[in-house]
Parts: sequence; structure tokens; C-alpha cells
Amino acid sequence: MSAVLWLLIALPLGAGAVLALTGPRRNRLVPALGAAVAAVVLGAAIAAAVTRPAASAPLFAGMEAGLAVDGLSAVMVVTVAAVTLAVLVFATGEFAADENRGRFFGLMLLFAGAMLVTVTATTLPLLLMAWEVMGAASWALIGYRWRRPERAEAADVAFLTTRAADLGLYLAAGAAVAGGVGSLRLNALPNAASPWLHVATAGIVVAALGKSAQLPFSFWLSRAMQGPSPVSALLHSATMVAAGAYLLLRLVPLLDATRWAGPAVAWAGAVTALALGLVAVAQTDLKQLLAASTSAQIGFMVLAAGSGGVAGGTTQLVAHAATKSGLFLAAGAWLTALGTRQLPALRGAARRYRPVGAAFTVGALTLAGLPPLSLWAAKDEVLAAARTGGTALYAVGLAAAAVAAVYSVKAVRYVTRPLPETPQAGYDTEQRGTRRVARTASAPLFALTLAAAVLGVLALPGPASWLKRLVGARGEPSPAPWELGLSAGVAFAAAGLAWRCASGPVPVPRAAAGAAHGWLYLERAARTVVARPVLGLARTLAAFDDRVVDGAVRRTARGGLATARLARRLDDGGIDGAVRAVAASLRRLGRWARHPQTGLLHQYYAQAAVGFLVLVLIVLLVR
Repeated sequence: MSAVLWLLIALPLGAGAVLALTGPRRNRLVPALGAAVAAVVLGAAIAAAVTRPAASAPLFAGMEAGLAVDGLSAVMVVTVAAVTLAVLVFATGEFAADENRGRFFGLMLLFAGAMLVTVTATTLPLLLMAWEVMGAASWALIGYRWRRPERAEAADVAFLTTRAADLGLYLAAGAAVAGGVGSLRLNALPNAASPWLHVATAGIVVAALGKSAQLPFSFWLSRAMQGPSPVSALLHSATMVAAGAYLLLRLVPLLDATRWAGPAVAWAGAVTALALGLVAVAQTDLKQLLAASTSAQIGFMVLAAGSGGVAGGTTQLVAHAATKSGLFLAAGAWLTALGTRQLPALRGAARRYRPVGAAFTVGALTLAGLPPLSLWAAKDEVLAAARTGGTALYAVGLAAAAVAAVYSVKAVRYVTRPLPETPQAGYDTEQRGTRRVARTASAPLFALTLAAAVLGVLALPGPASWLKRLVGARGEPSPAPWELGLSAGVAFAAAGLAWRCASGPVPVPRAAAGAAHGWLYLERAARTVVARPVLGLARTLAAFDDRVVDGAVRRTARGGLATARLARRLDDGGIDGAVRAVAASLRRLGRWARHPQTGLLHQYYAQAAVGFLVLVLIVLLVR
């Protein structure tokens, strides 16, 4: 294996395992060690992106564990490593002295290592292994502060939801083998025979939509906001939720091979971008707003994958990673300082903590898709690909872009308003605030904000052509000038409307507002449609097992015991009785036979005489 590729994979996994096992004994050293490891991993990622190493080793009969850094994975490894470093540097000042920093930094590195394996895996078995490690690490990170029951429950909901969707990968692997793809190489999946090709594609689509929090799986991301803000900044910007979109971008040839999968994926992404954008507009909790916007923004990547826009989806992924991780870190800084994440209580927070406020404002305006910031150009690349799928798909995507401007400007409007007369009244709703922002927060915030602002250069003609060559998508369409102008006009109009209406209530039906605020009641629907029937079936099967299966076993056992008792009685009263009777008779005969044995000679003489007399009588009578 290439030394660079080995370092890229083994360092975060090994160091993460060691740090996670150190416990709180090395709390002071752990943050610096974690950040140092992340810095080395970033260096290895850049080297791997330049050298493009590849390696493979036998795994099962006819299957290999393959790793490679190609054009698309080169972009991903650098993005994942850079965001990991920024988040871990920020997290060095976020935890109290008595918290187990070793477990946190170790799990973060383990998660990052699993994500790096995911994006470099060239075979489905290795991707599955990394996918599972990533899911387990995310469960532990979301429930990091597990002593509060609601956080442990949130981790369980997130894990079980994504885990249920992940079963699609196992289905895909089985279908691929049945369809003749014995090697299970990702680039060979489109060669599977029908109908197994369609089964494998459906499994991968379900797994990707679940991991990327697309409809109908989006609700798990709302529950995941119970985790620490650095966890949200890493998992829900460039890694976990992006993994599903990355997998779809990687397997665009598979989507094209089935004909139905591409349009289905494109519409799933477009509808999610619009619906979860409206959910974000209805939120009054800043982290919930950012979570819903994450599902919506990932929807643009999924839309790009379904439309064949690999370069546009990649640009959206990279720009969103920098933007959203910076926004989550800013929200985390305010949560630590003020103890709240409620938007009404955060009024004036950008004025009170100006560096964080500046970073948040730039990130939110980037998320709004305002030109010339990065997500404006990235969305136009995605919409250009969507337009090839039809005008309706393009219109839904454009409407979702307008909604993105609304929820982004809404957040900016809240945090930039003047401080109220008694700001303290709204603080400390989630935890006790420190009333200060850690010194380690500024550098990663400014770095991510700068990246969020300038990564739009990837959509300029020259860099866009280079990116398309890099990811092997030279024939993808580029946005026409009128598309750029239209999207810019729509974004500015929506932003202006949101700024004007942010100070007052919007006339929306109460039912619609409640549904949007409650994430479309997706979790309630999942509990009603899936969880309760499954639990009911489990209880029914348990009762059947207890009363019928176990009952039959118990009845059989009781019958066996009754038969044994009867056999014992027969043995004791019959066979043993007969044996005892024979023995008693023989003993009596023995006693009778002992009576003549007196030892006296005259008695023996008399007995002989009697015996002789009996013989004489027998002879006389017989004759």
C-alpha cells in the first residue's frame, strides 16, 4: 500500500482509538494532540490528492478491499481533512476541564478516518465496513453527553433511522453478487444483470437518502442536534450527511444504467430542498434551522447526482461543507457563551461578539445563495444540470434556492438586531453560559468563512472546466448568463422580502406552520407507520412464542415427566415387585431347606428311613 494512503487512513483511525481509550487522565494534552493529528492528516490528504495513490488486498474469495484516490475522492479527502482540522481546533476551547476530552477527540478522529475510507473505497465490502464504523461513531458523538436521557434517546433515533436505511447497502451487495458482479467493485455495479441491477440500485439509493437525511428520513437530523456543536459542524456539513450524496455522485453510471433511478433521485433531492427549506424557515431554534437547511442544501447535491451533474454536485458539496461547518461553529460559540440557541434570545448576539457575528453573517449570506458568494455559483451549476431533466425540475430547484435565501436572511436578521434592554432574560435556556468566546474559535471560523466566500471560483469558466476534467464530467452543461441573472434576482428578491418580514408575523395557516415547525411530523409518521407496527408485531410474536411454541415445549416436557412417573411406578410396583417376590420365595425355600440341616446323626438316620419308605411306596403304587 502507498505510504501516503496508509498514513491518510491509519493515522486518524489509530490515533482516534488511542485517544478514545485514554479517558480523562490526559485532558490537557488531548486537544493539542487531536489537532496535531488532524493537521498531519490534512497534509497527507493534500499529498494523496496530488499523487493519486491506489492499493488493494484480498478480502474474500474473488473480492478485494480496494482503496484509491481519483478525481472525485481527491476533492473529498481534502475537504474532509480540512473541515476536521478546523473543527478540532475550535473544539480545543469548548469543553469543561472535567469532561472526557479523550473520548470526544478520539471519536472525532475515528469518525474522520471512517469517512476517509468511505470516500476512497473502490469496492462495496470495504465501503460497507467504513459506513458501519461511521454510523457507530456518529451515535457515540451525538450522545456524547449521555447522562441527559433526551440526548441518549436522540442518538438512538439518529442511529436506528440511518441504520435501517443502511440495510439497502447489504441488499445491494447481495443483488450485485446474484447479478454476476462477483468482485463488488463500485465501477462494475452497472454491469449487473437485470433484474438484480434494479434491486442493487434501489438499495444504494435508499442507503444514500437515509444517510444524507433526505425525505422521508430527514427527521433524524433534527434529533442529532442534541450533540455538541463541533459534532454538528463535522458530521452535518462535510462528512456523514455528505456521504450519501457523495455515493450517489460516485455511482451516477449506475443511476443512468437503470433509467428510472436518475429521475427518482433528482426529484427526491429537489423536493427535499424545497420542503426542508420551508421547515428551516419555520424554526426558532438556530441549530434546528441549520439542521433543516443542511437537509435542504444536501438536496441540491442529490438533485445534481440524479441529473448527472457530478461537477456541479461536487462544487455544491465543497462550498456547503465550508459554509455550514462555519455556521455550526458560530452557533456553538454563542451557545457556550450565552447558554441558548433560541433565535429570539440571540437578538444582538452578532453585535455583542463581533468576530463571531461577522463570520456568521458572511456564512449565512453565502448559504442564502447571494452573488458573488460560493453557493450562488454552485447552485447555478446544479440547476444547469437539473434543467436537462425538465423545466419542472428546474423550477422546483429555483424555488428551493429562493427559500434558502429566506431562512438564511431570517437568521441574520435576528442576530444582527440591536440588543434588547434585558438580554439576560433570554439566556441560559440550554446550559449555563460562560459569557465569553474561546480564543481558539476565531482562527477556524475565519478560515471556514473565507473558504465559504471564495470557493465559488470553482464555478468560473476556467476552474469549472478543470473541475469537470478532474471528476471525469467534461460534457456537463454550464449555466447560461440568463440563468445566473435569474437566480441572482430571485435570491435578492427573496432575501429582501425575508428582511422586511422578519420583524413581524407572516400570515401562514396555523396547521401549515405547525407542520413545518415540527419537521413535517416525519418522526411521528415513522413511529406510527414503522416503529409501532414493528413493536406490535414483535409483541405478537413474543406472545406466540411464549404461549404456543414455549407452551408446546412445556406441555411436551410435562408429558415426558408424567410418562417418566408412570414408568417409575410400573418399575417400582411391577418389575421390582416381581423381583422382590421371587427373591422372597427363594429366601423362604432356603429357610425350609435349612430346617433338616441340624447336624444330629439320629435325625439324619430317621430322614433317610422316611425317604426310603417314600420310595418303596412309590414303587408299589406305580407297579
